[in-house]
Amino acid sequence: MTSPPPPWALLAELTHSCPLHCPYCSNPLELVRRSRELSAEEWADVLRQAAELGVVHTHLSGGEPLLRPDLAAIVAAAESAGIYTQLVTSGVGLSAPRMSALASAGLRSVQLSVQHADPAASDRIAGHRSFAAKERAAAVVRDAELPLGLNVVLHRDNLDAVGDIVDLGVAWGAERIELANVQFYGWALRNRTALLPTRDQLSRARETVESRRKQLAGTAELVWVVPDYFDGVAKPCMGGWGAVSLTVAPDGGVLPCPAAGALPDLDVPNVRDRSLEWIWNSSPAFNLYRGTEWMSGPCGGCPRRETDFGGCRCQAHALTGDAARTDPACALSPDHALVRALAEAPSDDPPPDDARRYVYRGPRPARRERSRG
Repeated sequence: MTSPPPPWALLAELTHSCPLHCPYCSNPLELVRRSRELSAEEWADVLRQAAELGVVHTHLSGGEPLLRPDLAAIVAAAESAGIYTQLVTSGVGLSAPRMSALASAGLRSVQLSVQHADPAASDRIAGHRSFAAKERAAAVVRDAELPLGLNVVLHRDNLDAVGDIVDLGVAWGAERIELANVQFYGWALRNRTALLPTRDQLSRARETVESRRKQLAGTAELVWVVPDYFDGVAKPCMGGWGAVSLTVAPDGGVLPCPAAGALPDLDVPNVRDRSLEWIWNSSPAFNLYRGTEWMSGPCGGCPRRETDFGGCRCQAHALTGDAARTDPACALSPDHALVRALAEAPSDDPPPDDARRYVYRGPRPARRERSRG
């Protein structure tokens, strides 16, 4: 078997712990405990191996990576290995001294999550009073003169405010604003009914983004990640299974994509047991859906199979129970009716202003939930 091209990107999930409880969180329903997390020394070894394999860029993510007191040491290890580091954070806990320590260790950029432009709505969606901390974090990054990007998951509760969210990002000094329509894995799948937007919402939001993109040309980059259920086109998830990137979970499990741990028959390799080189090149998990030979049904003879790679394996499994089937998001899939029915289900009535419609990740005090009801 020919060796695959080397990966260039690594998602380093340093912890599943997080002060936020976002209802669309892509982390698995069964979170890794702090006691099982890789140590800073183990992460340094992972990053060294990743660099030797070809990785040049890593997202330091979670959960909330700032909850790791050894985060600066992990950043320094990546810098020593020659890997560009971007911190993906809620902003909670990003003080000026912490920012200074991370920048001194070699951190290159920061991606800040934003739930809404309205503080009260943002706190409600996040399940935690965090908007003020995000605003402070943006200022801290700006003062440190590091590139700042915003990461916004769009769904029924905030799509109508996409213009305000873009304006907020510009005001906070963001150079890049990623507007990613919600993908239904992990907690988002659990909360799908509450998160699914309407076609009219998506249409209005798309028009708003296009208008803002023209206005902001040369100022801020706007990235619109298309929705899975509405366009009839399967996205090339991760650029293909085991093709360009890999994810290392907090406990050292290595995955072709962040959601792949939900596939029941996937034998997930671990960096505590095997080298990253063996995992990427030879493990059954990374070769299971690599390339096109595994494809059947409409994907097998489709001219787009080298472009969309059959769509998302995790979505195929979530909707049909079979990860090898054509992604039902594709209009050519025999299961496309499943997606079409879901896309047509939401009414045009606005969602109730009530956080209790969500199932939140992690422990969330019932008293606070009642006070917002």
